[in-house]
Amino acid sequence: MATVEKLSIEKKANPAKSFITGGFGGICNVLSGHPLDTIKVRLQTMPRPAAGEQPMYKGTFDCAAKTIKNEGVRGLYKGMSAPLTGVAPIFAMCFAGYALGKRLQQRGEDAKLTYPQIFVAGSFSGLFSTLIMAPGERIKVLLQTQQGQGGQRKYNGMIDCAVKLYKEGGLRSVFKGSCATMLRDLPANGLYFLSYEALTSEYMRRYNRPNVDLLPAILAGGLAGIFYWIGGMPADVLKSRLQSAPEGKFKHGIRSVFADLIKNDGPLALYRGIIPVMLRAFPANAATFFGIELANSFFRYAVPEF
Repeated sequence: MATVEKLSIEKKANPAKSFITGGFGGICNVLSGHPLDTIKVRLQTMPRPAAGEQPMYKGTFDCAAKTIKNEGVRGLYKGMSAPLTGVAPIFAMCFAGYALGKRLQQRGEDAKLTYPQIFVAGSFSGLFSTLIMAPGERIKVLLQTQQGQGGQRKYNGMIDCAVKLYKEGGLRSVFKGSCATMLRDLPANGLYFLSYEALTSEYMRRYNRPNVDLLPAILAGGLAGIFYWIGGMPADVLKSRLQSAPEGKFKHGIRSVFADLIKNDGPLALYRGIIPVMLRAFPANAATFFGIELANSFFRYAVPEF
C-alpha cells in the first residue's frame, strides 16, 4: 500500500521532489474543487442589497442553482483557466517551500521537528506561493464575478483579463491583493501542514505503522483543508472583495475593505461563503494528497534514490 514520507523516519525533506509532487497534487485540487470555489467567490463579492430588497443569492445552493440556470454548468467553471494554469507552480512552490522550511530547521538526516516548527515551516511555504498565487487569484475572482453580479462581460478569458489589467494599471493592478493573499496563506498554510502532520503521526503511533498508508493520508489531507479554511477564511473574504472592487474604491487596501465590511455587514461577513468552502475543502484537499501520493509512488518505483 502506498505511503506518505514522514520526517521522523525519512531522510531530510527534499524541496525538488516536493516541487514536482505538489504540482501534480494541485492540478487534482483544482479539477475537483473549482465549482464550489466559484460559488464561494460569488457569495463573498455579491453586491449589498438595498433596503427591503432580497440579496442576489440566498445561500450556497441558491447561488449554484442561479448560476446553472443563467450560465449553464460551465458557469461553475468560470475562471478555472487561471488557477489550472498557475496551480501546478503554485502548489509546487507551496510544497517545495514547506520542505525547505522543514529542511532549514532540521539538524540531522533523521531529525524530527516539533509541531511549532512544522507550523513555522508551513507558514514559510506561503511566502513562496504568494508570488504566483496573487495574480492568478486576481484574474480568477474577476472572471468568476463579472457576470455573476449582473455586469457586462468585460474579460474574454485569462489572457485577455491579464492584458487588460496590465494596460489599466500595470503590474500593480495584476498583483492587486498580494498582501491580502499573504495574510491568508501564512497562518492558513501553517495550520494546513500542522494538522496533516499531527493527524498522520497519530495514525502511525496508534497503529504502530512505520509510514502512513494511502487512505489515512487522503483523509488527513481532506481534514487539513478544513483547518486551512478555518484559519484563512476571514482574509480570503477581504482578498476577494479587494480584488473584485473597481480601482480606487478601497484607497488603503485591505484596511479599507475590513473597515467597510465591519461597518456595513458586521463581523460575521468575514465567514461569508463558508458553506461552499467547507463542502469543497475536504474532497479538493483529499484529491491533492491523492495526486501527491500517486506522484510519490512513481518516484518510489522509478527513481527510488530521489
